[in-house]
Amino acid sequence: MTPSDLHLRDLHLRPARFPDDAAPAAALLSASNPDWPVTAELLQHEHDHRDPALFFTERLAEQGGRLLGVLGVGHDDFAHDEGRYWANLHVHPQARNQGVGGALYAEFLNILKARGAHEARTMLTETDEPGIRFLKARGWKETWRRHEFRLDTARAELPAPPDLGGLRLEALDRLAGDPQLGARLHELDWLLFQDVPMGMTLTRRPLEVWVQQELEEPSMRPGLSFVLIDDAVNDPLTGPYVGYTTLLQSPGGFYFIGMTGVRREYRGRGLARALKLASMRAMREAGGGEIGGGEIRTFNDPPNVAMIAMNRALGFVKQPDRVRYELTLENA
Repeated sequence: MTPSDLHLRDLHLRPARFPDDAAPAAALLSASNPDWPVTAELLQHEHDHRDPALFFTERLAEQGGRLLGVLGVGHDDFAHDEGRYWANLHVHPQARNQGVGGALYAEFLNILKARGAHEARTMLTETDEPGIRFLKARGWKETWRRHEFRLDTARAELPAPPDLGGLRLEALDRLAGDPQLGARLHELDWLLFQDVPMGMTLTRRPLEVWVQQELEEPSMRPGLSFVLIDDAVNDPLTGPYVGYTTLLQSPGGFYFIGMTGVRREYRGRGLARALKLASMRAMREAGGGEIGGGEIRTFNDPPNVAMIAMNRALGFVKQPDRVRYELTLENA
């Protein structure tokens, strides 16, 4: 495709149709952001398991049957506010600087204004200079940063397992027989997330939605994810579970951490570190060591100095930041 191939008068915007659009949309999103590829399976799962109480819609830009851009806009289920929306806009690399992004952005503004929105958010990597220019030219302001860290487990020197002080670790897949597993981890996750300094007021996802989006997410690797258990405790909400870490595997082959944390009364004992080390050891042991050469990625917010220090001590190396931008609709 060359610039002369694309004429905006031939550009067609339409709602996404699943499952038919899952594969072409995944291909476009992966081409647009090859550092974090997705698959049709992941997009379909995401489509099927969104919170039905929250708004979400997608628009596709196509020309002559070729998909050129994807827009997603909806409520933020991590920090829900009825008037605030989250947006992602991707244009195929071969179709950029030809008006496709502008056409989708105009559609985005129409959707938000029709819904009476007062604010929108998005996030991109600080090295995405064209994307940042696009946002700033339209009134978006930087409001928050998240640090990304990566670790090559093939080169990491893992210390000996720490003393758990009478607690124990179990891989998530070994706890599948607990009929309350989902409900207990849902409660534990909410306790832990309230202490994550993400620069916004978090809201809680319903149990069924959380289980589908977290524990049943296709990327989840339960054999490499661990729960910290105190058998002397039987909390009415979390049972004996006092901490956990999740490890997921991207279609790109690398792994990424979803959550790591322990309850407040168990902190300061190196237990969060023990959880991460358990995942790393499991990676090395799986497949006769073949998985042990995998890369792990994780994100931390700047105020979370304890977790950042722990990751650095384990050998994680900082990457370019992810930057959150916000738009107030009166500036649109």
